[in-house]
Amino acid sequence: MDTEKTDAAAYHTSRGESSDISNHDGESMQRPLRNTNTLQRKLKNRHITMISIGGVIGTGLFVGTADSLSQGGPIGLLLGYIVMGSIVYCVMITLGEMISYLPIPGGPIKLAERFVDPAFSFAVGWNYWYSWTITSPAEFSAAVVLINFWNPPVNNSVWVVICIVVVLAINMLGAGAYGEAEFIFASIKVITITSLIIIGIVIDLGGGPNHDRIGFRYWKNPGPFVQYNGIEGVKGQFLGFWAVLMQAAFSFLGTEIVAIAAGEAKNPRRNLPKAIRRVYIRILLFYIGGTFIIGLLVPSNDPQLLLAHNTAAKSPFVIAIEQAGIKSLPSIINACLLTSAWSAASSDLYTASRAIYGLAISGNAPKFFLKTSRNGLPYVAILFSASFSLLTFMAVSNNAGSVFIWFANMTSVAGLMTWFGISVTYLRFYKGMQAQGIDRTKFPYYTNLQPYAAWWGAVSTVTICFFSGWNVFLKGEWSIATFITNYILFITWPIMYFGARFYYGTKPVAPEDMDFKTDIAEIVADMYDDPPPKSKLEGFLQWLM
Repeated sequence: MDTEKTDAAAYHTSRGESSDISNHDGESMQRPLRNTNTLQRKLKNRHITMISIGGVIGTGLFVGTADSLSQGGPIGLLLGYIVMGSIVYCVMITLGEMISYLPIPGGPIKLAERFVDPAFSFAVGWNYWYSWTITSPAEFSAAVVLINFWNPPVNNSVWVVICIVVVLAINMLGAGAYGEAEFIFASIKVITITSLIIIGIVIDLGGGPNHDRIGFRYWKNPGPFVQYNGIEGVKGQFLGFWAVLMQAAFSFLGTEIVAIAAGEAKNPRRNLPKAIRRVYIRILLFYIGGTFIIGLLVPSNDPQLLLAHNTAAKSPFVIAIEQAGIKSLPSIINACLLTSAWSAASSDLYTASRAIYGLAISGNAPKFFLKTSRNGLPYVAILFSASFSLLTFMAVSNNAGSVFIWFANMTSVAGLMTWFGISVTYLRFYKGMQAQGIDRTKFPYYTNLQPYAAWWGAVSTVTICFFSGWNVFLKGEWSIATFITNYILFITWPIMYFGARFYYGTKPVAPEDMDFKTDIAEIVADMYDDPPPKSKLEGFLQWLM
């Protein structure tokens, strides 16, 4: 490590920077940098860990599962999340191998440019930016749904303004402030979802004030599956399960946010692999565990689950706690869920702004998006992306639950296409390593599941997108709004790709020409060993974070 430190010091000296790389005795110490008007590595290890575990656990899990339970039933809900969880895990280990080796600004956007095609990067980048820009209004709409739980005599526009101001303020304070805010918010969410699972088990076993032992009652009546749209037999049950997949995709969106944060992460080659390895905890404990408990506690025919038709719609967790007769706790839980909506929206804006910044780096967006403040804040990208949050005012004149579903559908398809892009990028990345004789087992993170995991990610995401709006083709179910929100991105994605190839005259990068070396010197220069723990508690926290 001494050699690496010497090389790192020489590297920073060559750039006109001062380096204290030999004195990393705490997270609070930072290397003073000259002002290069670029993003700066301000996200600490604990920030990256909490962002990866709980940063984007939001309204998809806490609110969106209401619609999924009503459409798929408890088993359909659980199976939908298990299938989507397997896709997410494969996408994350696929992305993790690339981004831990090359933790560069722009994340999957820049990786697509290097290993696939600049036109592919164009399509992936704008799709990714669109996905996160539209997710913010979805989270804000869900926040309005949660606030309406208390039936306040205030117009919804007031709550929309408050939500936007809070999220914009967090992001305008910089990556460090965003990291601290997300550490706090994500901690609240992790504690909340863990507490809800424990409370749910207690209620199910009859430990609530009403002492009603629910067990698997609702798996028997109204049943484990819902006959979707009244269609009888296995066909109706399968369609109910398939309807869950799109909402489950929305819930899982953002798992890949650590890739975008890589360009601002300290010691990325150490911290990012740790974050990637813990993704399964989030999938199994929070999503699979959470949906299993929801299916036990709330019957799928409860009218309070219908987000699109009920202004009094609630989170399934809140419904269960109310029915158990636990007073005051529903309001406390609802307040915690509200902070999760703010947190997720904050992550959405952070990711959207860094996505368009990455597009500008690649030359696929106007260069003024590269403007940053003295401390490395891409304020133009943030303000531009935040302006689309004004779409949330649709929730003022329409049912907030319906608006949430519209935005969730658009975001889900865009997110799935992003995962498709990541998977295809890895397959080309893998081909390039084979062609150039690079040993991937020497990377900071790798897995033996490749390239099969990447193939599963690519094929499954496209298949789900293709059938995402199938319900509009059922008799009497045609809806222009549903058709557009489900298919507009699926149709425009190939148009963007082939249009960019034609306009720029690009072609796919040959495996032997792929660039595996640029930026490596800087990345290695930013590596350092964590100081040894001074106590057992500090050692445990270092292992945990």
